[in-house]
Amino acid sequence: MRCGSKCFVVEMEIQGEKKRESIIARTPVDARKTVRIEYGAEAHILSVREEKKR
Repeated sequence: MRCGSKCFVVEMEIQGEKKRESIIARTPVDARKTVRIEYGAEAHILSVREEKKR
């Protein structure tokens, strides 16, 4: 975990199946990059939102 990182909830669609995953990253752009590296080009990212602390 890097300094200044937050938790983002990424909603994506992979092979017609919707999936929601928490990603730890500094910015929403880094979260998208992490998803693309992990799942490849077939992952269609629907939204990236910062997870609010309770």
